[in-house]
Formats: sequence, structure tokens, C-alpha cells
Amino acid sequence: MSVPVLSVRNLRVEFPTRRGTLVAVDDVSFDIAAGEVLGVVGESGAGKSMTGTAVIGLLEPPGRIAGGQVLLKGERIDNLPPEKMRRVRGKRIGMVFQDPLTSLNPLYRVGEQLIETIRTHTDASASEARAKAIGLLEAAGIQGASRRIDSYPHEFSGGMRQRVVIALALAAEPELIIADEPTTALDVSIQAQIIELLKRLCRERGAAIMLITHDMGVIAETADRVAVMYAGRIAEIGPVRDVVQRPQHPYTRGLMGSIPKLEAGGARLAQIRGSMPRLTAIPKGCAFNPRCELAVERCRQERPEPVHAGGSDVACWLAGAATAGKAPVEAMNSTPPVVTSDAKGGAA
Repeated sequence: MSVPVLSVRNLRVEFPTRRGTLVAVDDVSFDIAAGEVLGVVGESGAGKSMTGTAVIGLLEPPGRIAGGQVLLKGERIDNLPPEKMRRVRGKRIGMVFQDPLTSLNPLYRVGEQLIETIRTHTDASASEARAKAIGLLEAAGIQGASRRIDSYPHEFSGGMRQRVVIALALAAEPELIIADEPTTALDVSIQAQIIELLKRLCRERGAAIMLITHDMGVIAETADRVAVMYAGRIAEIGPVRDVVQRPQHPYTRGLMGSIPKLEAGGARLAQIRGSMPRLTAIPKGCAFNPRCELAVERCRQERPEPVHAGGSDVACWLAGAATAGKAPVEAMNSTPPVVTSDAKGGAA
């Protein structure tokens, strides 16, 4: 088997504070192969963006990687000195942020920013870098790229700015692209265009993509596999079709039940009671147990490790019991319960 583009092994991210150490990412592991899109989904505070930030080496102090490894094509990068990591970032790993204005300097023309990135990471001359920059803008769907290359960021619409950021992320032909909520600030029609652009560029260039989002619709349209995160851990990971159609973890089932379906008519959406726990108050055992309708005593006392169930790897004692041939858990295959709550049912 070929070496995955990105391998994350038992990643742990901590924030030391005066009140103790807060664990934002706890024992997270996954791989992304060349040409594959891994979607990472979950509520606000689940650890999605923190995982991506740790991979690319942009944790803000006092945040730190306290355990585990991050490997890019088999080479460990989480322990690189800042200067070496800066050379990896941009050349081998590209980043697409939610707000394109955080990636683009408003004082410089987009062409100047693209050309600088290309020349920093390659041996291209100024004229070659400009020609490549125009090609990248054209590939990203910017009409009249040879003219628009000399425009400032504020002269582009939100969707066009995001296309420029994608071109910027691809400037040095990276092996991995981390896209953090790349479509959240865009209207639905533009979202579809950006999704299609990411998929096409992934196919054409063989890059691996880590797509971080709260939108299960985006995941279903874009990703090959999906990792569902909760309270800093992966609750379930597997092929997107299996996770969407046959979710195994109660939390994943709750997320799926909160998505409107055309065939459901006016049926009430399922909701997950309560809210994501604070980092200072992660419950004992399974972190989801206070919100889970199926929780048993073991869920409240022992933290489950991932087991293979229904095509996915699931961190749930109920899934473990089912796969171990113990008493069947009929509730796992029942319709998700409708729970009246003020909490939002979808992930954020």
C-alpha cells in the first residue's frame, strides 16, 4: 500500500492555564490518501479547526502539541523547528480559511501575492511566476484572469476572493490542502461552485484534502470519507456513504436526524438535547453520555476506544457490544428520537 499523504497518530493538543491543562484535541488518529477528500464535521468546540491548525503548525501559544505525531508522506513534521515548518507550510501544505480576507493582504494586488508565493517556494523567474499565477486564477474560475491579476482583494466579490485563496493555496502545488469552512460565508449557488472546484482540483492534481465544515450537505457532496468529532475526539470515521446512510454512533445519528429531508414532509426534525461540554468540564467515560438517549452505566464510567462497526470505526460501547456478538442493541437501528430542546440540532 502507498504511504498516505497525511497520517495523524494519537494527536493531543493542550492549553495550559492557571486553572489546569485544557485538552482541546484528545488522541485523534486518521489518514488521508492522495486524491482523497476527508471531511471533518462536528459542533462548535468539537476540535475540528484545532486539529487542522495543529497539522499545519499554526497553534497560538500557549496551545501546544502534547502528544502524538503528524506525518506528511511518512515524514514527521510536528516536531520541526519553526523555520523548517514555514518552508513546509505553503509548499507542501496549502491552507484555505473561512474568511478569505484573513489570507489576502488588502494592501497588495492579488497577483503580487500569488507571484511572491510561487517565487518563495519554486525557482520560477518573475515572468514565469506571473504566467503561472494567471493560470492558477483561470483554473480557479476567475474570468479575465490576465486582467484581474492586477486587482486588489476588495475589488473581488466574496466568492471570487475565495477562488483567489484557493489559487493561492495551490500556488506551490502542495500535496495536502486543509480547507477550514471554505464555503460558510458564501451563498448556496457559490458554495456549489467552490465545492466542485475543490473536487476537480483534487482529481487533477492528486492532492489530499482535509475539509473542515459544520455542513453535512457539503460533506455528502464532496468527501470520500468523513470523521465526526465530539469534545476533541473522533466519535465515528468511515466512508461518507456508510456514515450518512448507516450512522453507528448515537451522536452521528443525531446529526443525521437534524438534516431536513424532502420526503419527510412536515415532520419535526430530531434534536440533540444539551450542548457540547466545555473543556473544563469534559464528563467521565464517553464525553457524549450526558446527551445520549442510549447511555448505560459503562458509558458513564469508561471511555470507549474505536471499534469497527457497519463500515465505520466507532468510539461507542454499544457499537462494540454489537460487533462482539453480545446482546443486540435494537435501539441503535431505530429512528432517532425527537427531543425537545433549546439546543441546535445541527453541527456548527
